[in-house]
Amino acid sequence: MNPMAQVSGAGFALDPAGLEQLKRKSREAGTEGGQGKALRQAAGQFEAVFMNLLLKSMRESLPKEGVMDSETTRTFTGMYDAQIAQKMSEKGVGLADMIVKQVEARSGSQPGVPRTEGSSTLSKIKSLTSEAVREERAPKSGAPREFVQRMWDSARSAEQATGMPAQFILGQAALESGWGRREIRNPDGSASHNLFGIKAGSNWKGPTVNAVTTEYTGGVARKVTEKFRAYSSYAESFADYARLITNNPRYAATLNAGPDASRFARSLQSAGYATDPNYASKLTRVIEQTVRATA
Repeated sequence: MNPMAQVSGAGFALDPAGLEQLKRKSREAGTEGGQGKALRQAAGQFEAVFMNLLLKSMRESLPKEGVMDSETTRTFTGMYDAQIAQKMSEKGVGLADMIVKQVEARSGSQPGVPRTEGSSTLSKIKSLTSEAVREERAPKSGAPREFVQRMWDSARSAEQATGMPAQFILGQAALESGWGRREIRNPDGSASHNLFGIKAGSNWKGPTVNAVTTEYTGGVARKVTEKFRAYSSYAESFADYARLITNNPRYAATLNAGPDASRFARSLQSAGYATDPNYASKLTRVIEQTVRATA
């Protein structure tokens, strides 16, 4: 039997409270082999957290379009992935064994030999686990409230330039970028800072980046590669969006939509901002989420 499977007895590995319990057990373990057990439990917990982060990363790489893409479905998907990660760590995938061997080799310790609280073995493994749990608990760029907080100042500047509510502008940025999770990336993986999906036409003289996008022809979706604008910062992205809306006559109705989110969204769709036939309804829903996030 894989000794790492015993981590299930320590509770749910992805529960941050489990880490504190694990630290307490390691301090209380004074008998021979006690610290070795704590080490194995910590390695098993780290394996579970790592597997959960891996599953999250895989989920975020998948397309986020369709009727099943909502905050509710993402919440339950995250819970499901956490359960999968827990079950995988209980059976063991080999990572925890490798961690134990590596840490023991570096510390020069042997299995079954008592360790002190200050030993490099336990301090290293608890450091690794703490970092993984902090990453697990940290707010992600896809969280509405965190996204709003990051972009609020830039959205306010765009509001002053256009007269449109900052929440509406943030809502469109959130829809186009998936709350920052689907931001267009440069070939080297760096951010293009293009949150509004603005394409690079013949008049654009700045940097560009190619990306695959979904376009609708006759109501039928198809994947195409387009050239998009790239910016040096998110503030520049919001400023360019404001110029686009105010300088192009076809967005006059958008500028005059007032505080009506549905009217704002419909005017953008009518002006041809996007080819998605459901763009207005999707944008209205995201704006409502943005308003709640700023309440």
